[in-house]
Amino acid sequence: MLYRRGGVWWYEFAFCGQRIRESSKSNSKTVARDAERTRRRQLEEGLHGIKKHRARLFTVAAEEWLAFKRPHLAPRSVAIEEQNLEHLKPHFGGKLLGDIAPEDVARYQQARLDEGASPKTINLEMGTVRAILRRNRLWANLQPDVKMLPTRDDIGQAITPEQETKLLEECNKSRSRSLYPAVTLALSTAMRYSEIRLLTWKQIDFVGKRVWVGASKTEYGEGRPIPMNGRAFQVMSMWAEAFPNRQPEHFVFPAEKYGAAGDDFKPCFHSTDPTKPIGDWKEAWEAARKRAGVSCRFHDLRHTACTRMLESGTPLSVVATIMGWSPSTTVRMSRRYGHIGQAAQVEAVKALEGKSVKIEGEYPQNPPQFQMEGKQVVAN
Repeated sequence: MLYRRGGVWWYEFAFCGQRIRESSKSNSKTVARDAERTRRRQLEEGLHGIKKHRARLFTVAAEEWLAFKRPHLAPRSVAIEEQNLEHLKPHFGGKLLGDIAPEDVARYQQARLDEGASPKTINLEMGTVRAILRRNRLWANLQPDVKMLPTRDDIGQAITPEQETKLLEECNKSRSRSLYPAVTLALSTAMRYSEIRLLTWKQIDFVGKRVWVGASKTEYGEGRPIPMNGRAFQVMSMWAEAFPNRQPEHFVFPAEKYGAAGDDFKPCFHSTDPTKPIGDWKEAWEAARKRAGVSCRFHDLRHTACTRMLESGTPLSVVATIMGWSPSTTVRMSRRYGHIGQAAQVEAVKALEGKSVKIEGEYPQNPPQFQMEGKQVVAN
């Protein structure tokens, strides 16, 4: 029913035993009639759990999602999501969210594989797609038919002591004077690349001989203390001497610019900004690694440290605190590094031997028999 009040049209109708009486906020009867129909339809859709979605392009939805998440993400995480979107937009950017089908996802995965991307990288990118669709209440439609790519959990290598010696020798010759202490710290503490790069002097406890990790990949890694062994303490003490005016908030590995000096073109640094961390060691690391003839990634230094701790008999729970693993990661890594602990397991079960009992006569005289699935099995 439509009626006027003060020059404005109102509508009134019954819905589920209730009277709905609302203003159309218009002096047009036609507008009021359309408003009544729209309102009635909204109530009916809400009653039956039907929700209308706006037709939105993936590009627009992606930008809105990132703007929504940006305040809650670390700068590194924001950079990763932006990088993911750079790969996703050419494939999904022109599509409406509601038109994205499992087949589109499968084609994207195959295209990225053909480009040489690793399954782990592709899964991270699909995680971004999932987050965008989930925010727009559309992921549930695709989830049953979308499969993540299988990834290997054994990627990584531990370098040998001989390789380590060659690598450190070449790092010490690098034009980047911070490469040697950074690599030494990685091998001695199992810290992540970013954890080392962003270290400040207030995180180095020379009295307690500990390093306090700052920003980390996970909440379990952030703020963890790692003892410095003799090698790490010696190298970091020598490195600190190069910065007599260092302040607690200054970066341990500051941004430095290098140039060539003299007729022999030996590299030298000519400016240092302790308020900014070094950008990366990529160029210096690759050059030193190739000169040493060692094929490994910087992350393999962390893998090397972890392997050596476990091989020495260090309990996995202790290693997990040093590595900064979450409980779920610790369980996963117990399978990945399980073969290393076999020797320790042999020693562990020796504690369960107890005292032996002398048995007279031939044993066993009558082997015990067990009934299993309808078959008679004789115990060995």
